[in-house]
Amino acid sequence: MKAKITVLLCTLSYFFSFAQSDLQTVLKGGELLISGLTIFKTSKETTKKDSKVIESVCVKNKLVDKITFRIVGKNEEGDEIKKELVIQKDGKECLFVLPKGIYTYEVVLPNKDIYKKGEYKFVEEVVITIKDD
Repeated sequence: MKAKITVLLCTLSYFFSFAQSDLQTVLKGGELLISGLTIFKTSKETTKKDSKVIESVCVKNKLVDKITFRIVGKNEEGDEIKKELVIQKDGKECLFVLPKGIYTYEVVLPNKDIYKKGEYKFVEEVVITIKDD
């Protein structure tokens, strides 16, 4: 009985230890896989450069109180875009899918005083940190 089991195990191990492919086939498969991944990478990069929107604009608050961050701008059709973020102390808030362009911004304190005001040209993803000067 032991001899039959041993012969059976040896026979099965021979079939499973047999190489399924040679080295050249493995290298060709790896090459195809890598080239396929690089195609996805390059196509993703070109869509970001040609895009007319920004994926995200984030604002961090490093002041002692919460702030309100307001931006106003225009898109290509001339429609006015207004966005407002309320950011808690040591917080971070983001705007997603914002058209590229020049925006005026205001940082408003809780007592309605304007802390900062100016213009910013949004052309790529950015994180703006508001802190004491």
